[in-house]
Parts: sequence; structure tokens; C-alpha cells
Amino acid sequence: MIEVVENKKQLKEFIDFPHELYKNDPCYVPELYIGQKELLWKADNHPFFDHSDMRLFLAKRDNKVVGRIAAILNNNHIEYTRQPEGFFGFFDCENQQVTANALLNEAAKWLKGYQLKNIIGPVNQSTNNTCGLLVEGFNTPPVVMMPYNAPYYSELLENWGLQKKTDLLAYEVSKDSTQSKALNLLDRLISRLESKGIVIRSINTKDFKNEVAKIREVYNTAWDKNLGFVPMTENEFKVTAKELKMILDPRFGIVAEKEGKIIGFAIGIPDINEIQIDMPKGRLFPTGIFKLLFRKNKVSTLRVMMLGVLEEYRKLGIEACLYGKIIRNAEGTNITKAECSWMLEHNYLMNHAIEQINGRLYKRYRIYEKAI
Repeated sequence: MIEVVENKKQLKEFIDFPHELYKNDPCYVPELYIGQKELLWKADNHPFFDHSDMRLFLAKRDNKVVGRIAAILNNNHIEYTRQPEGFFGFFDCENQQVTANALLNEAAKWLKGYQLKNIIGPVNQSTNNTCGLLVEGFNTPPVVMMPYNAPYYSELLENWGLQKKTDLLAYEVSKDSTQSKALNLLDRLISRLESKGIVIRSINTKDFKNEVAKIREVYNTAWDKNLGFVPMTENEFKVTAKELKMILDPRFGIVAEKEGKIIGFAIGIPDINEIQIDMPKGRLFPTGIFKLLFRKNKVSTLRVMMLGVLEEYRKLGIEACLYGKIIRNAEGTNITKAECSWMLEHNYLMNHAIEQINGRLYKRYRIYEKAI
């Protein structure tokens, strides 16, 4: 039986279902309940709902939840791309094809009601949020704000008729492997950029509001040709920046600047999933908040989650400098490795920049599509 999520009891079931599904999986990391609720519940006024909408569905058998899915109507994406396509996201399901089919059929039916012709996913609201289905790299837990799922999910989706649209890549960079010639040449490369009037510096947290506004301009321009990208609204970017500021170390927020204009940036955040993996059902209270506060500085992994350079300044080595600066700044901390994610499989320039510092491709995520 398929239910539409219409009240807080059903919302709680929707958010908590993966905890039961993955209770015996050592790689599963529960999402923070409070963050999921804000994303999913329209009454909590997340800025996504200022312009778009989504419908949540639960699959139940004998009154027990066995699957969930969100059908997502992102009007900004449709307006920006001029494509009549919708998303499905927040997909979790038992290993039963009939259950997966029922959920996907319901999501497709809701999107067709808006005259959409194509369904894409898994994408949680937009590619600015968590997206992709893990298809390679199941042996380690996901890092912060990256998805995780059982290996059988790909079979469920493909049996329903979904086909690969693109792959998203995650690279691992260990501290030991970065003592390469490329990283050792970082100072020379930075000097060469400075001779062109380009300065590499840390984000100024004392002027965070203005820094965020400048970074948003680069973000919405640098990604404009990426698959499925849609610019973040001012309110959406503010919410993201506010969340990141709580865990951002300025040593791992680096910008490239020319004549006072930010032309590129990279943001690395500590992998708080190392802490959340020990939080039952993603609850901060009563003890989760203390785990976050006291263990944050002991995290060993950094996720480089955003990196963008304006098109006219690419091929100057800025990307490698941004990565290299973050990695060098990790010296003297507990950080022993970084994940650079996600990267489009065809973004050869960025992927090459990571490979230059001995990045190793170790996880692969897939976005699917199907005509409806």
C-alpha cells in the first residue's frame, strides 16, 4: 500500500525508515533528524518551497514501512533548463521489485500531473543537494552530505526502466600520498598566479556575509553548464552558508581573488559523519549534541565539497592551487585524508587537478533518467 505523507507522524516514519532498513549495516550513517525535517516539511519554510514543491510517499506492508520516495517538482530547474523534467529523491526500499515499482510509479504519476516528460534521480530537490546512487565503493561509510545505499538499489531502478544519465565521482586524497612533485610546486604556482594579480587566501570569517555573497556569484556562474545544475536563490545559499559556517574551519575555505573580486573558491568541511555514525536515529538530543561539540576537532577526514573557478580564469592552475592549499593547511591537524566530491565524470579539467595531487577514484555515484 502506498501512502502520501500528510502529517508529522508519517513524516517521522519517512525520516526514520532508513535507520531500520540499515540497522545491521556498519557503513550506514543516519542523517540528522532536524536537518531532514527542515528539508522535507513545507511548514518549516525551507527556501526550496518558495518556488517549488514535492510529494512524499511511503510504501507499507502490514502497517510496516518498507519503502519511501519523494517526487520533486523543481520549478527553478525547469525554468533554467527549459526541460520538462522532474526528480525523484529520498529513495529507500526493501529488496523487493514490486515495492520499488509501486514507489517509482507513484512518483512518476505525480510528476506527469504537471505535464513533465522525464524523471531523473536520485536527486534530493536539486543537484545542489545530496544526489546520486552509490554504485561503486560500498566498503566504507559515506562522508558528510554524500549518499549511501545498498548495492541492490541499482537493480531495482534499472528493472523499472531507468537508464544511466551520468556518473558522479569521489576521489580520496591521503596526506601521505600528497608529498608529490605537484604539491611541492604549490608555492611556485601561487607565485605565478600572484604575478598575474591573483591572490589565494582563506575566507574572511569576520566578513562572512559579504564573502558569501561574492562566492554565490561564482557558484552560480561556474556551474552553469554542469548537468542538472540550477542556480541557488539568495535564500537557499544563505541557508547553506549558515549550516556550513557552524562546522567550517577558515583554513579549509580558500578563495582566489583578483582586484578584490573572487574568481574561484574551494570549501572543505570536516566529515562529521565520523561522529554521526554513532548517533542513533540521527538525534542530537540528549547526547548527540555533545558528541558533535567534543569530537569535531578529532575528525580525520575532510570533504572538499565545493570548488569552482570562473570560466575565463580556468587552465591557469587555480584549481590545483585551491586543492593544494587546503591539503597543506591540514598539516598539524588530525586530518589524514580528504574526499573531493562530487565531480562529473566528464569534468576532465577538475578531475585532472585532483589526479595531479595523487587523488584516487574510490567511489562512484549514478544519476538515472527515464521518459514518463
